[in-house]
Amino acid sequence: MRLTPDEYRNLPNRRITLLGMSGVGKTHLSNMLRREDWFHYSGDYRIGTRYLSEPILDNIKAQAMQVPFLRTLLRLDSIQIINNITVDNLHPVSSFLGKLGNPERGGLSLTEFKRRQALHHQAEVQAMLDVPDFIDKARFLFGYPHFINDAGGSVSELETPEVMETLARHTLILYIRATKQNQRELIARAERDPKPLYYREEFLDEQLHHYMAERNLEYVAQIDPDDFVRWVFPILFRARLPRYEAIARDYGYTLLSSELAEVRDAADFDELVLSALAREEPA
Repeated sequence: MRLTPDEYRNLPNRRITLLGMSGVGKTHLSNMLRREDWFHYSGDYRIGTRYLSEPILDNIKAQAMQVPFLRTLLRLDSIQIINNITVDNLHPVSSFLGKLGNPERGGLSLTEFKRRQALHHQAEVQAMLDVPDFIDKARFLFGYPHFINDAGGSVSELETPEVMETLARHTLILYIRATKQNQRELIARAERDPKPLYYREEFLDEQLHHYMAERNLEYVAQIDPDDFVRWVFPILFRARLPRYEAIARDYGYTLLSSELAEVRDAADFDELVLSALAREEPA
């Protein structure tokens, strides 16, 4: 969706998609706007509660079945395991995605890791294609005049043209570009607390080959799961930047994470969007 500042200013119903690496402020902003008549659509929440709900539960049950006491109770239907996924607690989604490597350190085999990556890819595509339906639900069912799509950090990796074309038809796409300082902070955070990530299979195969050669490893099971994430995150970060830039060039607009950090309410956000649109108006 391409708009002039005046067109955006006169919209009775604003519909926006936020793109960018995890940690640039997308969810913080979305939670803020949720208190001011904006419907917060979380792509990761939709993935976890709709498209990966059963695989996530199966994974939890598989872990519980390794405990004899819980195994007996599960087989007798004496206990029930449920997800408690919320917009603010998406840990079950990342725990299902998991990390590659030594099973004694919580790692997954390459086959199982790729299976889960493929399931997440399919789920993320579907969650983004659901956006038009939820725009209607937000307005007509729940009475929210405005809509914000808080997309996951891996949307740029999907390589499914239909996703961006759908989002561009129905929303104004804003790419939140991390400043150099913000980039350093995100990489440092990944170093301190390495979290599960989604990788394109081609990227994963290439980087896994380099990592194992550099660490002199013969088998995936020898990989320290956290070490691989720490090693690969800066490479993944740099690889995603041109992908986001291309999306913004072809479909949307760019904001800086430092600009977003100054937003305190919906009025501030509208002014920031207007400035982004004005920056990219033809001279």
